Formats: sequence, structure tokens, C-alpha cells
Amino acid sequence: MTQQELIKEISATMGKSRVVELVALLNKHRFPLTDLIDITFHTDKNIAFRASWMLENALIKDAGKYVEELNYLIAKFPEVSYPSCQRHYANIMIRLTARKASPLIKAKLDALDLEPVVEKLFDWMIDPKVLIAVKCSAAEALLHLSPRYNWIAEELANQLQFLMRNGSAAIQARGKMILKKIPPAP
Repeated sequence: MTQQELIKEISATMGKSRVVELVALLNKHRFPLTDLIDITFHTDKNIAFRASWMLENALIKDAGKYVEELNYLIAKFPEVSYPSCQRHYANIMIRLTARKASPLIKAKLDALDLEPVVEKLFDWMIDPKVLIAVKCSAAEALLHLSPRYNWIAEELANQLQFLMRNGSAAIQARGKMILKKIPPAP
């Protein structure tokens, strides 16, 4: 399957079952993850969204299979701008940085500079135009990254407290959960 063939496949509305089918098809044809990442930046926001959805599903299913492409994903992360793609990319970072992530993924991420990702996640939390779901996922990914960058914990706590002052039920609930997990300052 080529990039153009995939773009044609995802040009129409699709549901979760179709996403799963296409991810399996991409695996079967050894479709490069870098090509899928590139499609997440397509000029058509709907195609970019569907590609991001597929990317998230591919990495959730078997992130270890894509260890060598993670450097490209991390390099492209700061460029994500479509609101519908931000959520998928934030969710991907939650999974990749989770304590349960495979040792292979952890080792690869340890070798990469994640500060541009951290900056982008904070940008999403601060930007009033970014959807609450994205802010919540960004906060959780930042929580996972706080042991690596000791300055994150205090800044994350401050940002969450600010968002929770007049925030929705979603940010209240997720914010409380994340604040409980933030490690205390040394």
C-alpha cells in the first residue's frame, strides 16, 4: 500500500472497526510508520485526523514494533497543530511514557531529547483555544515525564490549579487525579 492509496482509503468517514482493519492492513504490508506520521500533517484536516487516529491505534497495539521510528515521531510532535490530531498525539505520549511502557520504548525515549515535546504539551495546556480533552491528556503525559525533567512537577501543578479554578468537570476530575500523583518537590 502506498501513501496515496492510504489517503484514498481514509478520505471517507470511518469508524473504529475500519481504523483497526486499516492498521492491520498497514502492518501486513509493512507500511512505514514515518509515512503514516506524514499523513497526519495532510492539508485536509479530516485525512490528518483519521491518520492520527490510526497512528494512535498502531502504537497502542504494538509500540515496540515501531521503536526505530520513534525519533521521527518525537521530531514531528512539536509541529502538530490540528485540534483533532492534538488529542491523538497527546494520547500517544501518555502510552509511550507510561510506567507500563516496554523497556525497549523506555530505552529509546531515554536516548531522545523530549524537551520540545514537553514544551508543546505545556503550550497545549496554556492555549485557551485547545480542547479540554487535549489539555487533560497533555497534563497526564507531562506527569509521566516529570521524573525525567524535575521542573515539570511544579509547573504542571501550577497550570492545573489555574485551569481548575473555573474549569469544566472534565478538567476538575482529571486535574485532581493528576495533582495527587505529582511527586512532592525535593
